[in-house]
This record gives sequence, C-alpha cells and structure tokens, in this order.
Amino acid sequence: MPLTLTSPAFADGETIPAKFTCEGANVSPSFSWSGVPEGTKSFALACVDPDAPGGVFHHWAIFNLPADLDGLAEGVDAAGLGAREAVTDFRKPGYGGPCPPPGHGTHHYHFRLYALDVARLGLHAQTECRAVIDAAEDAAIETAELVGLYERT
Repeated sequence: MPLTLTSPAFADGETIPAKFTCEGANVSPSFSWSGVPEGTKSFALACVDPDAPGGVFHHWAIFNLPADLDGLAEGVDAAGLGAREAVTDFRKPGYGGPCPPPGHGTHHYHFRLYALDVARLGLHAQTECRAVIDAAEDAAIETAELVGLYERT
C-alpha cells in the first residue's frame, strides 16, 4: 500500500477552510497518514504554494517527527512531539497558513509528507523551510501529497 496523506479538514483538490488561513485562526490542520514504508525512522511534512507571485512560497515545514506517529493534531505542538518547525517565508517559525494576494486567483497548497530513512535531519532550530525540504528529499523513502486550494477576493 502506498504512503497516503489525508486531512479531515479538506479533501485533495478541495478548498482549505478559512480557519486554517490568515483570514481565520491560522492554525495547522490535522493530518493522518497510512501505508508507511518499511524502514521509516522519522517524518517531515511541508507546505508550499507554487502559485505565489514571486515563485514558490514556503508556508510550513515540521520535521524530526517520530516514526510511530500516524498523524498530527490540529494546531500541533511540535516541541511536545520532540519535533521542530522551520522558518517560513513569512520569516518566522511554525505554520503560516494560506494567504494569497487578494484577487490573485486560486492558489494550490501542496502538503507533502516525507517518510525518512533517518531518525533526525540534524538541522538547527532556525533552519528555513527550503533547507528542510532539500534534506527531506535526500532522505525520503517515499512521499505522499495532499493539495488544498485557497483564494482571497
């Protein structure tokens, strides 16, 4: 069974509820996953918006998630899991929800889960999302993706 990422907040290709955006509480949605490949020692989860005016915008990267997890709670406390959150393109660590420019059309938010062959990525607390994604790509056994949509008028 392939690695699969889902969220009770939105289905693949559907609109992300405002609660999880800059127009709402701006908290991370909950996620669950299944089909974890053998040899997985940790997970990372990242969110990017490839439709941003200046190119790919990095909204979130949480890493060093324990291998025994099968999901994340809404508004997850990374430190409570022994994990870390990277610095986003909003210039602060943690989750930065969808916030496309008003009138810019529908943006696609790619949440990608990485099943990793290392227990820890070995990145410091102020690491940027880009570096986490690069390290996760290098250590990935398998990935799964969930795409949510959001538009501001």
